[in-house]
Amino acid sequence: MRWLLFNILIVLLLFSGCAYRHAKAPVKDRAQPSSTKVGVHVVAEGETLYSIAWSYNLNYKDLARSNGIGRNYTIYPGQKIDLRSLGVGANTSAESRSSTRRSGSKTNAEVARNSKGSRLKNKSKKSAKNTKKKFGANAIKWNWPAEGKILKGFSANNGLNKGIDIGGKLGEPVLAAAPGTVVYSGDGLRGYGKLIIIKHSDMYLSAYAHNRRILVREGDEVGTNEKIAEMGNTGTDSVKLHFEIRFDGRPVDPIAYLPPK
Repeated sequence: MRWLLFNILIVLLLFSGCAYRHAKAPVKDRAQPSSTKVGVHVVAEGETLYSIAWSYNLNYKDLARSNGIGRNYTIYPGQKIDLRSLGVGANTSAESRSSTRRSGSKTNAEVARNSKGSRLKNKSKKSAKNTKKKFGANAIKWNWPAEGKILKGFSANNGLNKGIDIGGKLGEPVLAAAPGTVVYSGDGLRGYGKLIIIKHSDMYLSAYAHNRRILVREGDEVGTNEKIAEMGNTGTDSVKLHFEIRFDGRPVDPIAYLPPK
């Protein structure tokens, strides 16, 4: 009897061992840690160096240089982009670091404070004129990207709105505000919906968000007033165009550059 019980015990142990070896470990969907916490961004499908730099309010050339990326700015999915040398790390975010200054690079507001001892007033015609003179914006002839009314203006202090929101109807044309090259076309940036980013010079880029339909591809050359998209409500709760201009990677007030309506 003891011998029979011993044999049964051995069989049970062997069976449980086989079951253990063939069992699969539970698979968990582990999301990538927030890049603003770890200071490293892992490139996702469809992202470009320009769109990543845009997300963190960085200059794309600085981002490329700090990561040893060539002047063709080619990146690939899964590539790790180090942000720490550019001030993005454990205690920063894309929003909070928008006011961080790099040595040798000044924003519009800084120039105004240094030269006049006061803050730049966004809607002041005099300040807008000084801004263009300081930053050579008059070298680029800007035009309105849509005909609607301004629903929301630029937020200089808290950065809640990094551009202006222009109202309109679903499907109305969205136009390139200045000539340039399309460097991003897609919907991979959270909060922007279907987005287009255009490079106008080494220092100036513009963005057109919430489109219903995008009509251009990355690498396309566009001219001023060329139709690049149809107005929509992707990534938002109403039909509008969110328009931004970036100088050296940082948001500036588009009203300072666009002609009077």
